[in-house]
Amino acid sequence: MASLRLRRELTSLIFFLAIFLQAGCLVRHRTVVPQGQKVAKPLLTASKDELIQRIHQVYDPIQSFTIKTDMSPSVGGLFGGQVTDYPTITGYILFLRPDNIRVIGLDPVIHSTAFDMVSTGNDFKVSIPAKSAFIEGRNDAPANSKNKLENLRPTAFLNALLIRPPDPGTVTILQDDTNESKAIYIVMMIGHEGDRYYPIRNVYFDRYTLEINRQKTFDKDGEILSETRYSKWSPHNGIQFPSTIDIQRPKDGYEVVLDINDIKINAGDVTAQKFVLTQPPGSKLKQLEE
Repeated sequence: MASLRLRRELTSLIFFLAIFLQAGCLVRHRTVVPQGQKVAKPLLTASKDELIQRIHQVYDPIQSFTIKTDMSPSVGGLFGGQVTDYPTITGYILFLRPDNIRVIGLDPVIHSTAFDMVSTGNDFKVSIPAKSAFIEGRNDAPANSKNKLENLRPTAFLNALLIRPPDPGTVTILQDDTNESKAIYIVMMIGHEGDRYYPIRNVYFDRYTLEINRQKTFDKDGEILSETRYSKWSPHNGIQFPSTIDIQRPKDGYEVVLDINDIKINAGDVTAQKFVLTQPPGSKLKQLEE
């Protein structure tokens, strides 16, 4: 009897398994399409060293550039709160190694200079002709003006436009952040002082193209200093460069979106003299302390 009952139970189990495994019955197939894509694409794989080499490929060849761009600034609580969007203006950005940068913005109506910013080394200067203001200070001086646009620093543009490889001695970690909605590699750069470790910078790679699509920098408490997004990479003089760059500075209270109209890389026409900014006669000098 026990043997007969066992055979019946096995027969019933096989019967239900057969029904369960029938393709058209309970099992369904679906295709996962990532956000922003119309069809599924295969994921690309890369090691940490290969991704760091890709950073070198977009950073190392650049010795200088001249950019003409549309600048769309916004101020306010970028991560929650009221945000004010300002009219898009025409801007020019010049860069020369190792760390010289000049950013000029034109008034959207009369096309005169709205601001002119220069950073060379550890110091910066800003001229705001409409307010007869001229600001000098160190790049690490606090950006605490009530007028958030006065908190613009040329080094903020420099650190966003150039994606630097990890410094020697920096700890690097590779994280794979992939799920149904995104597919990202993150190269995390970690600094340390004695036994204390803290985040420095993260560089994000799209796993469908291995292009860099974001960069975040942090202070030593782990708070976000800047978040920059990159899109529409294209070659210029054989060097890849993004055509749209969205710079967010949440602690400084502003965002600037750059839509690049023209860029010349390593054209040989950017000299040190183009980074000399003198105080206009009659303007008021304001010096920022560290």
